[in-house]
Formats: sequence, C-alpha cells, structure tokens
Amino acid sequence: MRYALLIHYPQPAVSTLTEDQIKEGMAAFHAYAKALDDAGVLLSAEVLQTIATATSVSMKQGKLQVQDGPFADTKEAFAGIFMLDVPDLDAALAWAEKCPAAQWGTVEIRPSSVRFVDGAWTSAR
Repeated sequence: MRYALLIHYPQPAVSTLTEDQIKEGMAAFHAYAKALDDAGVLLSAEVLQTIATATSVSMKQGKLQVQDGPFADTKEAFAGIFMLDVPDLDAALAWAEKCPAAQWGTVEIRPSSVRFVDGAWTSAR
C-alpha cells in the first residue's frame, strides 16, 4: 500500500540555525532516506523550499487569484514528502517514527487513494 509521509514543522529563520545544525539535519535526513531506499520502500522523496518561496493560486468566483506565500497561515509549514510502498499502516507508522522531523514537528501519514500513471488514474493499492 502506498503511504505519504507529509512533513510539517516550524521553519526557523535561517539566521537562528548554525551551520553545524544545518549539516546535522541534512545528514539525518540523508540517513533516513537511505534507510528507506535500502529497505525497498521509498518511491520518492521531495524536500520543499521554504514557505517564503510559495505561491498560492485559486479560481474563486471564476477569477484567478495569485497570492505570495502559502494558502494557510499556520505555525507549522508543509516542508516535504516521502512516498512509501509498505504492507500496511503499522509499517508506515514504524517508518514515520524514525523520521528526523518527528523530533521537532509532525509527520502526517496518509494513504494514497489513486495515482496517475501512464495516462490513466488507477487504484494506489
């Protein structure tokens, strides 16, 4: 079954992190992604740029509205995603527990419903 591990955490100002802290965080995520890959469960991983680079689009009342920044004003930001193919929710939970972001943020686990592959929507199961 395909599960998305959605990474949410406060995005600190760059100036609040030391170079060593940044390197430590990058090493932790690299080790985590490698462990997922070595286990054969990683489908893809994406780390997003900060919310300062976000642009939101909506078509409310039939008119294009473009907004700088994320749609929601929250304390935590959506920062990245790991797509896994694991047998069940328990396996996804076990991997989420090991995610470095779980130490300072939230890892949301959501099963995939459908996916678009080779020109068609198919069940993600």
